[in-house]
Amino acid sequence: MAYDRPGVEPEVFGVPRAALRPSPVFLALVALFVTCGVLAWNEVGNVRLNVFGFVVAGWLVSLCLHEYAHAVVAFRAGDRSVAHRGYLTLNPLKYTHPLLSVVLPVAVVLLGGIGLPGGAVWVDRHSIPGRLRHTLVSLAGPATNVLFTLILVAALRIGTGAGIGGSEEFWAGLALLAFLQLTASVLNLLPVPGLDGGNMIQPWLNPQWRRMYDLFAPFGFIMLFALLWNPRLGGWFFDGVFALANLLGLPPWLYVAGLDLIRFWQS
Repeated sequence: MAYDRPGVEPEVFGVPRAALRPSPVFLALVALFVTCGVLAWNEVGNVRLNVFGFVVAGWLVSLCLHEYAHAVVAFRAGDRSVAHRGYLTLNPLKYTHPLLSVVLPVAVVLLGGIGLPGGAVWVDRHSIPGRLRHTLVSLAGPATNVLFTLILVAALRIGTGAGIGGSEEFWAGLALLAFLQLTASVLNLLPVPGLDGGNMIQPWLNPQWRRMYDLFAPFGFIMLFALLWNPRLGGWFFDGVFALANLLGLPPWLYVAGLDLIRFWQS
């Protein structure tokens, strides 16, 4: 229930409406994504820079929406603190560690070509009752990546199959975005302590296993890098991702071309 009083910010569910509005930072990222996409579609200007802006801005928009999904489910489950911390404004600068949450994932995209889990919203678990709600809060982010993957692959297959136009560079950028979402979906669903996949099962562990989980949770990112760095485990991961990409009909040569395009400094 919201009540408007003169000189007082109207509230929704006990928080100011301003805490629920998209931030100018997020809207600027969306505008950059659309603008670069249009320029790449029409081959206006430097197409490599256009694809770079299209992919990086699109990836950052998806990071914002991933974290927003966590926050909005937590908010609906009873945690009002996510609104007061600014998580419902989709502003990436509000995350716990902007450097690790935004800069590192973008750097990994450019250098490694994979969608590293990013973003970090702090959820007050004590204000959310029930194990199922905790699992749904953790599931919300990866579910967003899965949805984006399916939408982008469908757009790619329809667009290239129907021959509706657009430059090859645009479709390469879109294919790379779809591949990044696919890798992010798989990585986020791995049962690694501290990451979304691990947090989904944490509420269902017995007290002894939960204590052990909480002990390793702060080192989730290190464990993930160790997993990807190991030749055998990393090989299994990428074999699985490539198999899923082929199953979805995502052309390997196209997203590889997209990765080559965003590395404009190599031209």
